[in-house]
Amino acid sequence: MEIRKVQVTGGSSYIITLPKEWTKSSNIKKNDQLGLITQPNGTLLVTTEITGRQVQITKEFDVDNTTEPTCIYRCLIGAYIAGYTIIKIKSAKKMPLFVRSNVREFTEMTIGQEVVEETDSSITIKDLLNPVEMPFNNTIQRMYIIVKNMHEDVISALKNGNEMLAEDIISRDNDVDRLHWLIARQYNMILRNANLAENMGVTLGMATNYLLISRIVERIGDHAVIIAKNVLNLIDKDIDKKIIDTIMSTGNFALQIFEKSMESFLGEDIKASNENIESVKKLAPLYEEINTLALPQK
Repeated sequence: MEIRKVQVTGGSSYIITLPKEWTKSSNIKKNDQLGLITQPNGTLLVTTEITGRQVQITKEFDVDNTTEPTCIYRCLIGAYIAGYTIIKIKSAKKMPLFVRSNVREFTEMTIGQEVVEETDSSITIKDLLNPVEMPFNNTIQRMYIIVKNMHEDVISALKNGNEMLAEDIISRDNDVDRLHWLIARQYNMILRNANLAENMGVTLGMATNYLLISRIVERIGDHAVIIAKNVLNLIDKDIDKKIIDTIMSTGNFALQIFEKSMESFLGEDIKASNENIESVKKLAPLYEEINTLALPQK
């Protein structure tokens, strides 16, 4: 940490000098404007980004030494979540077909990513989404609605033996993943650019909470998929109606807990949150009842 003495000029203006190394590396010249952002902890952030525009950062991949398709896809997803706004894929020869296929799958599975330039040996992907237009709160609510509907439908699929509905639930998991990745991406972008946090109306602490919540909701969606896959395995089986009814009632109760959790989080209701945490204890005997009923079926 560099220490600077505060000077007073004109009787009312407080002045400090800027670190020379920082001004050089940031290419700051006389009469340039800097942004000052007061942080929640009382510190002051000095930034050269005052336009409010998205900071452009580029990631390049050379695919000549890569033959594993899943590796390319993972690299693209990693660059997306890390917050890169431009992704360039290059090859010394003609771009392999599997790379183009991976790029197509990547742009379909992410939000705002589009191919803006393409040649025989290169592909450029650019982020066309303004993060401010997709606030964390809205994305979390979208995730919640999708996952809640997945769990409601999986209970219905179990009750009615609906194979098509169970398969549809499994396919919806991609939508949840896309939104979770977007939140992780925007969180990493905020770590690089505090000005973005101000434009999005959140603090770093709030963004961290949204990221944690999105991980939990995404995981709940994964459980809906697991249940749906088990429903497909049980459709042709002769299952005791009492077991089905108990699973359904337990599932509905768990869904109520999920709904109240999101309501208390979005409404910042501490009392409701604590009451909901206490209600989780009621699930344990219901699980035991399901196990007791199901074990003799083996």
